[in-house]
Order: sequence, then structure tokens, then C-alpha cells
Amino acid sequence: MGSDNLASAGLKDSVDRLLDSWTQAAPGLDLSPVAVIARIGRLARVVEQELEATYAEHGLSGADFAALVTLRRLAQSGGVAQRRLMRELNLTSGTVSVRVERLLERGWVTTSTDPGDRRNSLVQLTETGLAMFERVTPAHIATENRLLAALSGEQASQLVVLLRTLLVSFEGSAGDGQFPRLGLTLAPAHVALELRRAVGLPDQVGLLVGDVERDSPADQAGIRKGDVLVRADARELRSIVALHAAIGQALPEGQLALSAIRGADQLVTVAVVLAPSPDDEPDAQKQLTANEADAHTI
Repeated sequence: MGSDNLASAGLKDSVDRLLDSWTQAAPGLDLSPVAVIARIGRLARVVEQELEATYAEHGLSGADFAALVTLRRLAQSGGVAQRRLMRELNLTSGTVSVRVERLLERGWVTTSTDPGDRRNSLVQLTETGLAMFERVTPAHIATENRLLAALSGEQASQLVVLLRTLLVSFEGSAGDGQFPRLGLTLAPAHVALELRRAVGLPDQVGLLVGDVERDSPADQAGIRKGDVLVRADARELRSIVALHAAIGQALPEGQLALSAIRGADQLVTVAVVLAPSPDDEPDAQKQLTANEADAHTI
């Protein structure tokens, strides 16, 4: 069928049935976000169950595997600082301590005092822990391949692009190489909607300007704090990824047209000069970075 419109072919999943029920109960609701979010949630549960079953076959839990993989990925002489494990796993100190203790009991890691900070511990994989990592990781990848078997390589690649776009909006993204700085701190579209609603402004999808660096290209072009960037040249700005792509495309010309909504509905269009960052500036090695929670600097 090519792009396969399954619903029109009479094939429906559990979410289609859910949406049919919702439509009958509340016909005036826009259910398009439910069609996406409900499927992500249901697929996430399936994936988690399948992977947990794979880990259990090797005597591990998902938490054990995450710790083993992180220790192997960050492996360095002397071990990995427990504080770094906290950051990498996005866990509290107490939770990481419990997980490290579990690995210690299994003989998969050793711990030692960090000579640079005696309040911190270094965690290092043992030979037994490394052997476990090498056994379970191929099984983990095989399970993931099996779970994606319904998708062609092209479909999987398209899904990666869509998921990356959404995830970058929540996490931020770092890249390598020279990239011009606009001098903006931007909130992603989901935060922009939330903040505008909080002050009684109408919904506007785009990137909310949280700050403008003084004398930066954006400042010189006239972008203001509170503006919502909605287009970059001909590209709609629903994500920071779209802005990144627009800047890359505009680099040969050295100028980017940005359109923004100011206040309730005033449309403003400006031209931003794209000047490469100085080689000695740390931000020259950053394409996009997460500045704070739910913010990006560019």
C-alpha cells in the first residue's frame, strides 16, 4: 500500500477504537493529540515489558541494565564518579546508592573513595560485570530489532526524525562544529503555549523568546523578549530543530528572515545577519544547547 492508510483499509488499532468511543461521547473535541500520545504511551508499555523480560532472562532488571550500560559507556581508569552516574541516569543520590549497592552485591562493580573528593565514590565494573554487559547487550539489541520488525528501514528512519524533533523540544540538543549564534534564549512550543495561556494571550505555536542578548544579531534585528518566533524564511517554526535547519539553509546567504507574533497578534518580520561565532568562544562548538529546564540558547 505504500504509505498505508490503515484506517481507510479497515484496519484499526486499540487507539482507533478508543477515539471512536470518544467521538461518540464528546463529538466536539479535537482528538488529534490523543491519537499520538495514546499510541506513544501504549507502545512504551509494550517495549518496557518486552525488554524487562529480556533482562530477567539474564537475572537483571531494567535498572541494573541501565547502570551497567552507563558504567561501560563512561568507563575510565579508577572508575566513574557516583555523582556523574546521578546526572547520567537522572536519579537522586539515594536512588543511585541503592542501585550501586545492588550491583556490589552481585559482584558486578567495586567502589572506592574519590581521591579528589572524599565525600564522593568511584564505581567501576568488575570482570564479572563486564562479562554480564557483553552477554546481555546483544540480547537487548536483538529484542529491540524484533520489536521494530513491522517497520521498513525507511519507516524507522522517518520515525527517528519525528521522535528526535519532539525529544529535543523537551531536552535540548548539543552539536559539533561552527554555528552562528543569534543571541536568543528560546522556550519550546509546548512551554510557549503554557506561558501565553497563563497571561491570557491567545494560543500561538512557535518558539517563545525568553531573553535576547544585548548587541547580538537578534537584538540588532529587533527581536524582543516575549516574541513568539513562528517562521524562519519559508519554514514553520514548531521546534528548535526547524530553526536549526533554517539557519543551516540560510548560511550561504548570511541572512535569515524571522517572523514573530508580538503580544496578542502583531506580526513582525525581521532580517537577522548570520555571523559565525569567534573560534575562541565556547558557544562556537554548540549548535543548540539546553540552557535551563525547558529552554534553549542559540
